[in-house]
Amino acid sequence: MPAPLTRLPRHTARPTLWRAVCALILREMATSHGRLPGGYLWAVLEPLLGIALLSAIFAISFQAPALGTSFPLFYASGLLPFLAFSDITTKLAQALNFSRPLFAYPAVGVLDALLARFLLAAGTQIAVSSLLITGILFLSETRAIPDIAELGRAAALLLVLSLGIGILNCLLIGLFPIWQRIWSILMRPMFLLSGIFFTFEAVPLPWRDVLWWNPLVHVVGSVRRGLYPGYDATYVSATYVLALGLGIALLAGIGLLRWHRDILSDL
Repeated sequence: MPAPLTRLPRHTARPTLWRAVCALILREMATSHGRLPGGYLWAVLEPLLGIALLSAIFAISFQAPALGTSFPLFYASGLLPFLAFSDITTKLAQALNFSRPLFAYPAVGVLDALLARFLLAAGTQIAVSSLLITGILFLSETRAIPDIAELGRAAALLLVLSLGIGILNCLLIGLFPIWQRIWSILMRPMFLLSGIFFTFEAVPLPWRDVLWWNPLVHVVGSVRRGLYPGYDATYVSATYVLALGLGIALLAGIGLLRWHRDILSDL
């Protein structure tokens, strides 16, 4: 007579999840940056060189930036959120393809792959942005007074938005591979339309009302409100960004749970 089945304690599921996530994070760190000369140094050099180039170009044409007195700080407050959004969404979009060989193991699931890539990319971008902004504040005369609470809210908006769009891209690329090229094309004008080079208030009507629907404009505005004490950025709507990011994440997550087997079979 076979022995009766025993039910595992409920608390065993969570350690298994986090063990899988931690293992995937270590694998991601080794494959993404460990094979490059300099490793994670490139994660700092890429935005640093971009900020330096923008500052040099616009310092020749303008006497002062649109906010404050520091060109590097102004462009860092716009470029860093955009690069973070681009990096996180790109990593999430390729999560299933990147971890596909590991799905043969019962302990590794779709949620593990998405969570591992999100945590590593988000942590890397927050660390890089904090390092660069702190360096600019200490090395140049910016007259900025950072509001840590507001910068924390801006980071939360960025992460929620990136999570939602990243999961959506993961689903759409899996179902329709052509979406990867379409998204790449869409992101090119976003570099110019996300408030990196200008403030929202400087855009004339009615284009300002159209630009308001770009969620990255709200993220950049929140970052600048956290760095410039005299900048109110009353147009920023945390509710809009959070609702958009969480809503997309929920719907895209349901879609991935429904179609992930079909997607993996086609990869």
